[in-house]
Amino acid sequence: MLAIAVVVVASLVPGKDLPPLPVSDKTEHFIAYAALSAGAVQLFARRLSWGFVCVLLVLLGIGLEFLQAKMALGRMLDRYDALANTLGVLIGLATAFTPLRDVLLRIDRRL
Repeated sequence: MLAIAVVVVASLVPGKDLPPLPVSDKTEHFIAYAALSAGAVQLFARRLSWGFVCVLLVLLGIGLEFLQAKMALGRMLDRYDALANTLGVLIGLATAFTPLRDVLLRIDRRL
């Protein structure tokens, strides 16, 4: 939930208040949503839950783009940001079919 809150806040603060990063805006979107989606894969055991959460994450990304346009904070709706979000969600979901699927459980067992 904290990661989702960070993405929401970072999406809605004025762009001038965000620190500059050495990657493109689209890369930031992609990485953030891939991490959220991969986290959902780690948290939920059932595949049905993965799909539901991923749909919600895509809708969150689209909704935040519309809010950026409506809030007049110097940000604008960018459909390519929404596309980067969606691609990130799909890549994060794809981790379910790799050895990365249970990485947090393995880390938790070691602690």
